[in-house]
Amino acid sequence: MSNQRVAYAYAKSLMELAIERGQLEEVYQDFLHLAKMARSNRDLELAMRNPIVSSDKKLKILKTLYEKRGATQATLSFFEIICRKNREVILADIAREFQVQYQIHSNIQVAEVTTTFPLDDKLRAEFSKIVLEITGMKEVKLTEKINPELIGGFILRVNDRQLDESLSSKLKALRVQFAENQYQSKI
Repeated sequence: MSNQRVAYAYAKSLMELAIERGQLEEVYQDFLHLAKMARSNRDLELAMRNPIVSSDKKLKILKTLYEKRGATQATLSFFEIICRKNREVILADIAREFQVQYQIHSNIQVAEVTTTFPLDDKLRAEFSKIVLEITGMKEVKLTEKINPELIGGFILRVNDRQLDESLSSKLKALRVQFAENQYQSKI
């Protein structure tokens, strides 16, 4: 079974447990923190993937990281289960999958907008409106990126859809169109 499928199964189980206990928001914040730590601290990710480090030590690391923060009991129990089953390797994947499950449960759509300049509130509202029309979700969370190579326009990504209205892509399409010699005799 692939790590993605295993991470999905664990994240779904944790989601159901958090909903049952009425701690969904708190557990979500715990796993946001875990995903952020995994992205920013390569040593943590390497320690969790290291087969030489025992599961008990990995659990102690996790508990120490969350001791000051005040993690929920559901999160700490989940860490114990993961370490007992020797699944620490996919803990970052579980954190990312839990975020996806939470967003689906809360009707939040994440979209990525790439432009050549920072967005103002008016443009942000327009992009949010477009994403709401496309997806039918209740809320939109925009991730903004700046790429000066676009020359102008924007690229909007929602799930597996992409709306590319950048000048650079239109120029590339024109180059391809002009490269074809439509007047050449095809005998």
